[in-house]
Amino acid sequence: MPSKGVQVFTYIGVAGVSIELSVPKQTEVRNQVNQFWNGNFEVDAKNIDSFFNKTGRFTFKVKQNGNLITEQWIDVNAITGNASGGTMDSIASTPAVITGNGIIVTYGFYESGPGHNLLPSRHQCYIAVTPNYTDWMGKLAPPGSPQENKPFTRLVLPAAHDVGMNSMQSSELVLRKLGGAIVETMINDNRILSEITDAVSGPAIQLIAPNIIFSLAITQKDNLETMLRIGARYFEFRPAHCHKAIIPAQALPDRLYFQHSAIPGMAYEEFLRDVVTFLTKNPTEIIVVQLRWDGVPNECARPSDQEQRDYLNAALKLANGGIVAGNLDDLRRSTIAQLRRDKKRLIMLVNVDSLSTYTDAGNATLNGDSIVSAFPTVLTADNQRGKGFINIQLQATATNIPKAIVYSVLEAGTMTSCIMATKGICDSKTLPWCRDNVLRVCDLGNLVVLMNDFIDGATADVGVQLSRQRLAK
Repeated sequence: MPSKGVQVFTYIGVAGVSIELSVPKQTEVRNQVNQFWNGNFEVDAKNIDSFFNKTGRFTFKVKQNGNLITEQWIDVNAITGNASGGTMDSIASTPAVITGNGIIVTYGFYESGPGHNLLPSRHQCYIAVTPNYTDWMGKLAPPGSPQENKPFTRLVLPAAHDVGMNSMQSSELVLRKLGGAIVETMINDNRILSEITDAVSGPAIQLIAPNIIFSLAITQKDNLETMLRIGARYFEFRPAHCHKAIIPAQALPDRLYFQHSAIPGMAYEEFLRDVVTFLTKNPTEIIVVQLRWDGVPNECARPSDQEQRDYLNAALKLANGGIVAGNLDDLRRSTIAQLRRDKKRLIMLVNVDSLSTYTDAGNATLNGDSIVSAFPTVLTADNQRGKGFINIQLQATATNIPKAIVYSVLEAGTMTSCIMATKGICDSKTLPWCRDNVLRVCDLGNLVVLMNDFIDGATADVGVQLSRQRLAK
């Protein structure tokens, strides 16, 4: 009988929590704390009683001490393999669940369809249940504690990769005004465009322009406030004006936006405003922001030094003097207590030379093996010496794999991002490695960043636990 598989990845960071996973006539409950687990579930036609309708439901329920926190589900056709309907029928409809009892559930679902080329043939679902980390620095290093007097560089900061690409709002406004033809300008990558145009005509590309952008550029799905509550404390932002071919249409105000190539995302002033607002509400927390422009085409005008200062000063005014921008020297030389005392809880960096584990070849993977194998070769004592900080990049860049690009674009739906396809698989390998090795291989004098797509509770929990261990040294 035909069947369709669902591969599930779970992580629980809170005692008393269970995750119940089920498909027709198959149920499993996970309740082990601090374990990365993955297993396969089969929506099998023989287990579906209806003779004509061979659709079965994949469901997960999160409970704490027996009380239901959230239930999510989607219907899977055992014959066609398609998944549709339910609460997980689009990536945008799977935001983090923030409960009133100090728990956050982060999850995501990738629809594999019948399976194509190198991409997974099974649907993918990841689930992490972790504490609400809105004030994790305050709890790890409370004011007046010995931990607060340790160097800030002892911390391991969870980070959202390409934080500004968390929605299609800006891109949709551009497409609405200029039409799908502008997508070639926005992608600004001849290699990717050639792979797509080899498969479809120019007019067809224009019709599927939103799918192209979504599949290649959307790397987050929660708003910034939620990312901060999940535990993210480091962000890289690429602020620039829109491409010179976009500005005349006035689809967007001529301001600074996060630019993924020439695809506009979150407005820079919105990002800074939300960061300052969060810091004002949470006086023990410290956020690091790094401005970079790698991959941004020259046709997207970069801000002058004065323009950068103007944006930052406008945001800092919201704090009424309660927050002052710090720099790399503050990051490298100050204790947590000193940064709080000096009000330098927003560290602003510009093109700082960091040690990054990312390589185009190593991170262009669908299973994460090459990422993990690169960690020990990159994170050597010699490589760390003289760097501003260490950036361990956990995310795979399946968009660098041509066959993955073509499928993700041509058959893209609301759940078929090739970025989401690799999330659970890679995290189940990269995060355990970091948990078990960062304390040993990363110098205590260097701040460590754990960067990931679709920032989740497991990434945050590993960062917080490593911070606790490094503060104890």
